Amino acid sequence: MTVKELADAMNFSVVALPDRDREVSGAYVGDLLSWVMGRATADNAWIKIMSNVNVLAVATLTDVSCVIFAEGVIPEREIIDTANEKGVNLLTSPFPSYETAVMVSRWV
Repeated sequence: MTVKELADAMNFSVVALPDRDREVSGAYVGDLLSWVMGRATADNAWIKIMSNVNVLAVATLTDVSCVIFAEGVIPEREIIDTANEKGVNLLTSPFPSYETAVMVSRWV
């Protein structure tokens, strides 16, 4: 399933979608960046709450297919603009992290 297909199927809001056809394979949930760097794998959908510019560096380093901000978190414009420049897909879910992860796990 692609990031765009996932967003459509889950009714997640698209914040940045520079690589809409990127395949999603699995998911990882976490906000501790150093922990995510060692455990998230390429093509995962990374589900988190905290939003800062360092998220983009970790997303690029781990090669996740997208970052899904749970609980309706919308990153600041600077983060969105940088995500588009760096090719990092950003989505937002109105649901808590656990519910978002359960929803994603049914599709990927």
